[in-house]
Amino acid sequence: MSKQAIRFSLFDWLDESGRSYADTYDERLRLLEFADDLGFYAYMLAEHHGTSLSITPSPTVFLAAAAQRTEKIRLGALSWVLPIYDPLRLYEELCMLDHISKGRLEMGLSRGASPHESLRHGVPREESKARYDEIFNLLLGAFRDGRFNGPGPFHPYDNVATRFSPFQKPYPPIWYPTSNAESIPRVAGHGFNFVVSLLNSPTLDRAAEMLKLFRREYEAHRNDAGRLNAHVAETVIGFTTHVHVAETDAKAFEQARVAYMQFNENYTRRYLDIGQASHFAGRPTFEQFVAEGRFLCGSPESVRKNLSKVVDLTGANHFVGVFTFGDLPYEQTRRSVELFAKEVMPAFAGDTTGETA
Repeated sequence: MSKQAIRFSLFDWLDESGRSYADTYDERLRLLEFADDLGFYAYMLAEHHGTSLSITPSPTVFLAAAAQRTEKIRLGALSWVLPIYDPLRLYEELCMLDHISKGRLEMGLSRGASPHESLRHGVPREESKARYDEIFNLLLGAFRDGRFNGPGPFHPYDNVATRFSPFQKPYPPIWYPTSNAESIPRVAGHGFNFVVSLLNSPTLDRAAEMLKLFRREYEAHRNDAGRLNAHVAETVIGFTTHVHVAETDAKAFEQARVAYMQFNENYTRRYLDIGQASHFAGRPTFEQFVAEGRFLCGSPESVRKNLSKVVDLTGANHFVGVFTFGDLPYEQTRRSVELFAKEVMPAFAGDTTGETA
């Protein structure tokens, strides 16, 4: 096992399960109570609109509920899609959420991965970067001095004051997930928490290259003045992918395979519905993902071994597991999370002897 201790979090699209929205929300909140007791570091939620990939168009609303059902696990989104928001309202709601959770908020702030979803909110693709930059700068300015100042062009403010400030000082940790290598110098230079998806990377080696590039850029700039995430003691350099654990490899494989069929439908439908089937042309099957080590599926021993290989290859210090997907029944998900926490996570607590296990 790796000498470096690994932190473990959960990522959730909260995609459609075939069960009612009310039942799915309730199942997830119960699972979060369980994960909170098991020692997971954070729960990170996706934001999507008009698609079966997500039934949480407002991460803030769901996370406010989660904050009332948990005590220790940190809560955030990967990510809030900045271009579609009113910046003053988002700022005040993020501050509220940080106070409701007593300082457990993690802030993923990105442009969003599906341009046609932002278009539903009146934001064309060609405006998304400029809107993102403007809103991001307005938020950071407000975190610094409680005022909104900026010439626009989308959200002009002239010294607009807010009575809100976050619970965490100077502000909650910033995350920025991306599969675009061109973004890494900026993200790493500021020390933003960084996560790359194994399922969205063409190969494991490509994901490892992204993480190693991030680490190089991070180390080169870690002492620069003006870093926006400098208040974070340990920057996340992590990866995310699906994981399912059961008592045997065969049992885990069969359970996950069935549920992944529903998840894959939810994941690809957002592009199929707009006539862009080619967007997912050549996407690997469930069996291929598992065989390549990009979907961690099996007994605790198998998952432990495969996870160790990925950690050693990437040099990551954080794993964000997708335990909830498709129509996987609640009890199977709960058992997977339990086996992972009790029989996989302890192997990555770090080597205190100075020798590789």
